[in-house]
Amino acid sequence: MTQPAPVSAAVSDGPQPAASSRVLVVTGMSGAGRSTALKALEDLGYEAVDNLPLSLVPSLMSHRPLRAPLALGADVRTRDFGVTALADTLDRLARDGGTRPAVVFLDCGDDRLVQRFTETRRRHPMAADRPVIDGIRLERQYVSPLRDRADLVIDTSDLSPADLKRVLHGHFALDRSPGIALSVISFSYRHGLPRDADIVFDARFLRNPHYVAALKPQTGLDPEVGAYIAGDPDFPSFFRDLGALVDSLLPRFEREGKSYLTIAIGCTGGRHRSVYLAERLAAWLGERGRAVSVRHRDLAAGSSKDAQ
Repeated sequence: MTQPAPVSAAVSDGPQPAASSRVLVVTGMSGAGRSTALKALEDLGYEAVDNLPLSLVPSLMSHRPLRAPLALGADVRTRDFGVTALADTLDRLARDGGTRPAVVFLDCGDDRLVQRFTETRRRHPMAADRPVIDGIRLERQYVSPLRDRADLVIDTSDLSPADLKRVLHGHFALDRSPGIALSVISFSYRHGLPRDADIVFDARFLRNPHYVAALKPQTGLDPEVGAYIAGDPDFPSFFRDLGALVDSLLPRFEREGKSYLTIAIGCTGGRHRSVYLAERLAAWLGERGRAVSVRHRDLAAGSSKDAQ
């Protein structure tokens, strides 16, 4: 199955609108998490409106001033939905209302979408009497112009609802402090690269606690494992260079208007080296006043047997 390449982009590289006038349009593939995203945005202080017919959107926007920033959900299940119709609505809002809506496109791998529709026993809106995968492929082709137009594409294939909320918070929190928001993720190469990674570092060259009997069942969160990894003769110079590289890149990303950046660090099993390094890097960034969160994607997935 063809997997879409994850894309991350800033909502705007110019001055941001006042919070109360901000408008987001959340669209994308059916089953990719639109309802979850709207609930998350509602928790962030947005007024969420889902599946409003596109012909009624200009009327909704005419009630000014908005009492809160607005998040509109629309996809192929929305009455009078069409790629051209949605594009025309966005253009009209920017022209007549003076507010350029930011488009958030939620994507997901075909295999994961099939799994979600199968588990929930829901019918894909474009499948009719055909297999789910046929509807997914038809929809992907149909909405691809919206993906190309989107200000932000979020691939939810490997994101839990909490992870999706974290990503949306990084981009659209109303009280977000100036500067780029950072997320550091550890992962296992056995399970593939994180789809939302912007920068990836490989920690597999560091000496491996997996081969030390006393350390093998522990993780990179344990002090003994951390001391073992930090004791690698190459670790100090590597971490110093890593910090210098990240420190030099962040201002460049900020000048490009990027509001959120995901740094992924991988090792073979995702339990020892990558976990310790992710924690160290996140702490280092936090000490420098950066807004940063840390997540260990595969910490619970691997066992001591295969976490090499």
